[in-house]
Formats: sequence, structure tokens, C-alpha cells
Amino acid sequence: MMAKLVIVRHGESLANQLNTYTGWSDVPLTDKGRLEARQVGQQLQATGIQFAQVHTSLLKRAILTSYIILEEMDQLAIPMTKSWRLNERHYGALRGLNKETTRSVFGVAQVARWRRSYTAIPPLLTQVSQERRYRLVPLASRPRGESLAQATQRLLPYWQDQIVPGLKQGRNQLVVAHGSTLRALIKVIEQISDQAIDGVEVANGEALCYQFDATLQLIEKGRLG
Repeated sequence: MMAKLVIVRHGESLANQLNTYTGWSDVPLTDKGRLEARQVGQQLQATGIQFAQVHTSLLKRAILTSYIILEEMDQLAIPMTKSWRLNERHYGALRGLNKETTRSVFGVAQVARWRRSYTAIPPLLTQVSQERRYRLVPLASRPRGESLAQATQRLLPYWQDQIVPGLKQGRNQLVVAHGSTLRALIKVIEQISDQAIDGVEVANGEALCYQFDATLQLIEKGRLG
């Protein structure tokens, strides 16, 4: 029994358009982002794939992308799980800042380390988020900023407990999330080294497809469209 996993990065957000750090900030999709989501949905619809479940974050740019994709596929009725563990990597005190501005303030090399290194942690916020959407997340688990390594560690329990069981049962799964958390997921699935993950990128509105056997051995991978 073989199952497919499709992972999609949300369509362009306002922060993507403005070239600012986002992390756990909740920003809307742009018109271009909504179009990108529709195009992914149409491409998936053309393949004939039927999903058993969709997984997304607690951030509206990913949630709305999920809804648009499922609407295009006429699969809005399938179960959807939203989890903070699929949130974008938390960029700490960098959030809301323009990326070019941070290069001029902190230097190109430092910003490159914060953005691409697996272990570098950005400047931290003074306190964790108090937003209602995180009310079920223990305070100790809410980051004030995190490296990609830390984002990977918070993602792992969700992958193992919520996504893997469905795949082992032959049930196709859809994950709609963010650039960094999808990089973390790709690192786990493809067993990419800490150094090599630096070169992995997922564009807005891009979909990657994986096929597994019953023992969760990766059989095939590809990019949609």
C-alpha cells in the first residue's frame, strides 16, 4: 500500500512582497498569493489525487492557502488539522524588519548566518506570544526566536504522531506550511545533512510530491508543475 505526501508553501504574503521577516507574525496573502494557491489547487486537481487529511499552521497565510487549494480540488470536506508546530520558524526580534535594512545594520555575513545556518539563533524577543491562538501551547514551548534546528525539533513530534501514521495506512496527506518549516520537513524526509540544508529552498506556491511504501521508505519525489 503506497501513499503520497504533498507539501506546499503558502502563496505570496504581504511580508514576502515587502521583503520583511515574518516568522509567527500573522500576515495576509496578496492577490498574487491567492492566485498561486489556486494554481497549485488546479495542478493537484489535474493529477486526480485524493487526500485523506490536510495539515497546516496557525497562521492565516497557510490556512487560506489550504482552503483555496482544497476548494479548487473540491475537497474542502476532508479533515484539517492546524498546529503551532507547523508555524514558520520564529525570527525573534527580526520580525517586521526589512531584510535589506538588517543587512545594512548587522552586516551581510551575520544576516546570512541567521537566515541560512542550521543552528544560528536570531536576536530574541523579550517575551513569548500571548495571542489567543497559542493558549493551548505551554509558555515554556513558545519561542522568543529560534534556529532552523530548533524549528525542526518542534516539528518532529507532529510529523511522527500526526502525519506518519496516515502515510503508513496508505492515506494521502497534504501539508501546507512555510518556507523554513518545509525545509525542516524536507531535511527529515530526505535525510539531508545540517550543512546541505542551506541550499534547499521552497518558493511561494511551490508543491513537492513524495511517494512512500508501507514501511515509509521514500520511493519517488518530484516537484508539481
